[in-house]
Amino acid sequence: MKKSLNDRYLKMSEIRLVSDLRIMHSKVNELFQVVQTLKRRHPEGAIRQYSDNVALEEDIKRVDEIYLWFVGLKEERLRLTKK
Repeated sequence: MKKSLNDRYLKMSEIRLVSDLRIMHSKVNELFQVVQTLKRRHPEGAIRQYSDNVALEEDIKRVDEIYLWFVGLKEERLRLTKK
């Protein structure tokens, strides 16, 4: 007798993935809230003036990498839904 997808137990690797995804969702939301607060409270010029420029550029690079990864996931989802 084969178990349905809803009735089966998760493998350890699946549990880790779900856990990691929940952490990612939380951290993305946290970053979004921090950026929204900075944007609301401070003009962009002041943020650039008072930031550590090296650290800010590294942050921008990291966010760009994350964005491109998300775009890839989105494109793959769209590609799969068109089939």
